[in-house]
Amino acid sequence: MQNVREYSNDELVALVPLPADDANKYSRGTLAAIVGSERYPGAACLAAYAGQRMGAGYTEVFTSPSAVPLVQGFRPSLVVRPRAALKANLPAAKPGKPRAYLVGCGFDAEDVEAEKLVHFVLKHADAPVLVDGTGLDALVSAKGRRLLRRRFLNGNPTVVTPHAGEAARLARPFDLPVDDPCALAEALSLAYGVIAVVKGPVTYLSDGEQTVRMAHGTPALAKAGTGDVLAGMTAALLAQGLDPFEASVLGAELHARAGLAAAARWSTIAATAEDVVACIPRRHRRARERVILSERGFKTCRITRPFDTVVILSEGRRPESKDDGETRGGRSYQWLTTTSPTLIRSYSSTAFSGGRFTQPWLP
Repeated sequence: MQNVREYSNDELVALVPLPADDANKYSRGTLAAIVGSERYPGAACLAAYAGQRMGAGYTEVFTSPSAVPLVQGFRPSLVVRPRAALKANLPAAKPGKPRAYLVGCGFDAEDVEAEKLVHFVLKHADAPVLVDGTGLDALVSAKGRRLLRRRFLNGNPTVVTPHAGEAARLARPFDLPVDDPCALAEALSLAYGVIAVVKGPVTYLSDGEQTVRMAHGTPALAKAGTGDVLAGMTAALLAQGLDPFEASVLGAELHARAGLAAAARWSTIAATAEDVVACIPRRHRRARERVILSERGFKTCRITRPFDTVVILSEGRRPESKDDGETRGGRSYQWLTTTSPTLIRSYSSTAFSGGRFTQPWLP
């Protein structure tokens, strides 16, 4: 087995996609989600909502006819159609108009059409595809493996996101050992020609050449629907044109940290999948602020918000000039000379003058 690594905060920050000033909804990426069923319409809601929150510019959902009004009512900004609207000439990803497909979340294991839908997407999608949930069962058949092999040879990436039980089912056709999730992620990647994300308290990701360990999980994510959220988040990053492996790494990390934020706000016991989605903007915003700081030359930063002012605690250098400033997003940034978060939280934002700060710094 190859060496296993972890991504640093700086490496993760560098992966965060920020929309261009002249972006439109199509240049920001289209996510086509073939998800949900009559029995599990909530999975379609969670996956698509997470995809929107993760930055996809245009999110369309293809689901069972009975679920269409429910999903449409859940988020009016989603474009929702019945599965029958899927055509064999699925739109391909193009330069300037990235696209990705998500399939399998919330499929009913008793639905005879579920496997056909997965095979249809694998065959006709000339774009990255993420397979999750019950849709993973369609990969173990000879046809499923053949379609994956064809996608691999054609350079079309496929990401799979199984939990331990689903990973064990994927391992059976190849008699792969399942006791070590790290080795299993690498083995599944090599056997199926995919990027494997084996979910758990510690998540392992592998593309067969590199394996990454993500250790920021929380028991708060051991709830129904959180896997649909992860699938939607990662698929949205694929839809924005990120490298498939890096999209998988960033999606898993931001999902874990959104779970931690949800647990901090609602408790590990009470947090739900909907709460995890609600915390995505917070994690995305923090990552964006780190990007801004990185652009300005600050490498090691801690960011806290005591009230309405962002306070930057850093071991890096100060701004070179006190009047170094431009407004970004209307948010006020202050530079603190101490590194005590406890001290900061004891003051109101209006008390940050008085000699403790340099001039307000507006990155």
